[in-house]
Amino acid sequence: MKTKSNYSNKKILVLGLAKSGFAVAKLLKKMGSDVTVVDSNPLEKNAEAKALIDDGFKVTTGSNDKNLIDDSYDYLVKNPGIFYSNELVERAEELNIPVITEPEIAYSYSDATMVAVTGTNGKTTVTTLIQLMLKHSPKFENSYYAGNIGIPISDVIQKATKNDVVVTELSSFQLQGTIDLHPHVAVLNNIYSTHLDFHKNRANYIKAKMHITKNQTKNDYFVINWNTDEWRKLAEQSNATIVPFSDNQELTSGTYVKDDVIYCNGEKIMNADEIQIPGEHNVQNALAAISVAKMYDVSNEDIVEVLSSFTGVKHRIQYVDTFGGHKFYNDSKATNVEATIVALTAFKKPITLIAGGLDRGNGFDELIPSLKGKVNNLVVYGQTADKVIASAEKADVSNIVKVNNLKEAVPEAYKQSDAGDVILLSPAAASWDQFKTFEQRGDQFIQEVETLKGEVK
Repeated sequence: MKTKSNYSNKKILVLGLAKSGFAVAKLLKKMGSDVTVVDSNPLEKNAEAKALIDDGFKVTTGSNDKNLIDDSYDYLVKNPGIFYSNELVERAEELNIPVITEPEIAYSYSDATMVAVTGTNGKTTVTTLIQLMLKHSPKFENSYYAGNIGIPISDVIQKATKNDVVVTELSSFQLQGTIDLHPHVAVLNNIYSTHLDFHKNRANYIKAKMHITKNQTKNDYFVINWNTDEWRKLAEQSNATIVPFSDNQELTSGTYVKDDVIYCNGEKIMNADEIQIPGEHNVQNALAAISVAKMYDVSNEDIVEVLSSFTGVKHRIQYVDTFGGHKFYNDSKATNVEATIVALTAFKKPITLIAGGLDRGNGFDELIPSLKGKVNNLVVYGQTADKVIASAEKADVSNIVKVNNLKEAVPEAYKQSDAGDVILLSPAAASWDQFKTFEQRGDQFIQEVETLKGEVK
């Protein structure tokens, strides 16, 4: 780890705790900065704030008042999920104080190779696959993952050396708050329309995503999905060497599928059906990971071993259990319509779908083609329940049941489904109407499945 950066010996306000805020505050203080922490959660329910107070930090809880910042501060480090309309953030911008996010700070202190991954869907799977593959690279001593995957980058870069690689998952929220972030390899898995409540429009969302490559040069690499005209056009914005991947066309260079065989730069890597995790989208995820692995001399044998044994990331079309002839899958990470479309196309058996969650103002008619002929039963709950029902009726889903919550949804889905069905939690919406996180929602689903199994037996 570097001992100095632009953020050393500065006066910095950290807004919002959780894992990343806590980690970056500790890192900044370690590097000599004068750190003040502000978090809206009351102190009595705020373990991170209590721990920082015990370590001598200046901490204010229960408020985001704009008067907590003044022009004596050099930077405001914002929790990625906090909106820019927050009054304290707006005040910082009025005072021309740069508003940044934790990856910007962490990158500035890291001397490990950085591979950064973004995209609307599949980020965590791609990040995990790359990290597993790069464990076998002769170019690195250690391979780590960090970022939006749930592990603060500020923690990982303190143990990663110049001989290591850190594979970092980055959301649009994180990327928007970056200035000098400069990964050697950047991966853009795909871009659909989501988080528009935060970014206001698709153009802003794409702009935030493209921060991943804005500082790259011709000596760096931008790995990008080549499946659509829009994504190919985005590659023109990058100064890096472009490394395309596609599962719908043969490429003269890059990673692609032809006749169900995966090739990289014309070399056969493996058969696509050797990939353990289900769905066409996971073929694309594998192509992205292979593209990076081959840059760092990972052998075909090691790539095949990873892809044929990896069974998936928790909450991402995660297999949970089978009983009574039903297979249960947890896809709680499907916080938007596009992710649920991907999940629905991953299965060939009839599906009983559990969906619903936070209402962000969007409709669900995009689901109609994927619901038709695949979803026999639909169980819905949450703020978006009626909207999902309206779209399902247009798709001629004949059996629709509305319940109050996920606890009721699981046994109802079992009741409505037939032996041989897949029971799939894929909400097509964020979790925040009834849960703090999609992880909490997925964990409850797993628990309800376990409870149901005991009752059925």
